[in-house]
Amino acid sequence: MVLQFGAVGVAGAVGALFPTPPAHTPDTSFTVLRRRWREVTAGAAFDPSAEPYRTRLAELGAVAARHRDTMAPAAGSLWPDQPFPSFVATPARLRAMARAYVLPGTGLTGDAGLAGAVARGIGHYRELVYPATAREVGNWWHWQIGVPRALLDAAVLIEPHLPEPESAALRDSVDRFVPERRLARYSGTSTAANRVDLCTVTLLRAMLRSDHARAALAASALAPVFPLVGEGDGFYRDGSFIQHTSIPYQGAYGATLLSALATLFAVLRGSPWEVTSTTVFDMVERSFAPFVHDGFCMDLVRGRSVAREPFGDHRRGREIAASILLLGDTAPVAYRARWHSMVKGWAGRSAHPPMLDAAERHDLAFHGRLAAILADDSIPAAEEPVGHRLFPMSARAVHREPGWCAALSMASEWIGHYEYGNGENLRGWHTGSGMLYWWARGHGDQYSDSFWSTVDPYRLPGTTVSTRRLPDGAGGAWGDTRPAARWVGGATDGRYATAGQHLLGLESTLAAFKSWVFLDDAIVCLGAGITAADSVPVETVVDNRRTTAALTVDRAAGFAHLAGHGGYVLPGAPPLRTLREARTASGVTRRYVTLWLDHGTDPTAADYVYLLLPGASPAETRARAADPGWARVLANSAVSQGVHVPSLGVTAVNFWQPGTAGPLTASAPCAVLVREPGDGTATVTVSDPRRSLTGLTVTWNRPVAGVTQAHPLLTLATAGPALTLGFGPLDGREGASHTVGVRLA
Repeated sequence: MVLQFGAVGVAGAVGALFPTPPAHTPDTSFTVLRRRWREVTAGAAFDPSAEPYRTRLAELGAVAARHRDTMAPAAGSLWPDQPFPSFVATPARLRAMARAYVLPGTGLTGDAGLAGAVARGIGHYRELVYPATAREVGNWWHWQIGVPRALLDAAVLIEPHLPEPESAALRDSVDRFVPERRLARYSGTSTAANRVDLCTVTLLRAMLRSDHARAALAASALAPVFPLVGEGDGFYRDGSFIQHTSIPYQGAYGATLLSALATLFAVLRGSPWEVTSTTVFDMVERSFAPFVHDGFCMDLVRGRSVAREPFGDHRRGREIAASILLLGDTAPVAYRARWHSMVKGWAGRSAHPPMLDAAERHDLAFHGRLAAILADDSIPAAEEPVGHRLFPMSARAVHREPGWCAALSMASEWIGHYEYGNGENLRGWHTGSGMLYWWARGHGDQYSDSFWSTVDPYRLPGTTVSTRRLPDGAGGAWGDTRPAARWVGGATDGRYATAGQHLLGLESTLAAFKSWVFLDDAIVCLGAGITAADSVPVETVVDNRRTTAALTVDRAAGFAHLAGHGGYVLPGAPPLRTLREARTASGVTRRYVTLWLDHGTDPTAADYVYLLLPGASPAETRARAADPGWARVLANSAVSQGVHVPSLGVTAVNFWQPGTAGPLTASAPCAVLVREPGDGTATVTVSDPRRSLTGLTVTWNRPVAGVTQAHPLLTLATAGPALTLGFGPLDGREGASHTVGVRLA
């Protein structure tokens, strides 16, 4: 999808997003913008004379003074320990110095000498690394976003002390690498989060010279970010967010987009370029909040960034929370009230470290906002929501219950197995092979503490994999790792869900059908049609926990239990393999307990069934294993997979082909979830995960008196000894779930 913005396009976008500006915008508008930029990005939401701000500001001043005193401009560096190009560290130091200049209480507030040092540093770096005549080499992002944003940020903060010749030279460099035409096309690397960053650079460039036309361009070029999309980069109707065409990215690019938009909304508020789109307000709760659990952002939407640092999921969670609070300053009151309650709940449950403690060390503006909310007794702390969110457009699912949470990562024709790039995430190959993350109470650091650097990449929890050895970066940097599998998704009524994946292995012959039924205290896991011809064993990894906890395995009774974590029930007592090992990478050692099922070398139509019981005690696990009728397997084949749970009134079937499973019959591949709450009613929920059906008929062999809740796509409803439902075209519904309510006979 390419959107053109010539003169007519930009004018139309301006008209759609902004009130009609006056014929002449006085320069005082930029005085306000520069002040707002200082307040929003450097921080103003706290009392600098109160602790902990007084101490932290003094520390910031000491760091800035050290940078000032050790600055030694030379042919190959600005600081001896940062040889050029130093795309990240050197501009960051200049920005830190500029913030010490504008922030109160640093001991260097308003210090002309410090501002002059920043100006000289900007000039030296621009001349030797970032001149307008330089040739762009390496990662484009440094040249068009990272470096110009940091340099312009510092320049705007110390603007009165930046000589005009140097200001003009910096503007020329930015114009060379981020010309106005960069925002003319919404395509390539100018979409979604990258587009918002480019707009931020353009606005800073405008602020540096009070450039009205560029300010208008920066604001208007945001327009294509807000509409929901049906393919490619951006936000989807189901809440998915995609960057790089096929990677779910709320926890990296999406977090950056949210932060940048929150900043732009706050800076531009009340200006002639104020942004009025409300899409991002809705996406806070639809796209971001579902993937934040107890204050951290789940790794299944963090792409290649999972490999960057330990506890990166917690850092991203704090960044999302900070952006939500900042965005709340410009959001309608109803949004703001919900967000304050939500973030307060996250902060209260957060650990590794607690959110408020981390904010004190890294973001004083966020700390000020968060501390005020935590101290306000009129704001309730929201609990974790209970229920299921399915994201078919990004092959993701999140399930929450009191005391535990789980999330599922799959790959499809539209979503890649993983992303490798810039030397990051070299061995993330199997994260899309049905990786099942789960967190019991007290285990919020399960995937945080050096998990990705030390875990066996062939044994990620929940996955079914060929053990064929893969090269680092299999699929290539920024490669297309999407399998040719369309049936990936499921059906949910918002409380329970059935999810499924037609799995095709990355660079292997592996094929399998995997299903998960998410319930209140268990996840029923099914596998069938597991076939491969790689001349190596195929395994299903029941779990791989980073822990030293005691593992109990009772093979005769068909269960295992991991102390303090939860239980595993294996009907039929299949041979469960276990391993306790210490794994070391980059000088870091972590201990793991692994449980897996070995399907043998080159299996044909192998299968499995097991139950995961997060947080269950040994007694609860043993009792569930002793009750084989609790979850009755209706089918487990390459035609369909389904279970019936009588105590919950749940029947769930993934139809890979038309057919019958238990009381359900489907005319085409689909997912069906039936729930009987015990009050004489029931709901039937269906979906088209392949996004290809022009019609669907589902029959439930159960006496039904009539339909109580219809659906716009319902074309046929026949009650009686059995219920038959006909649905119209589902192919344009993006794999969404559709629910019909009935009254039982």
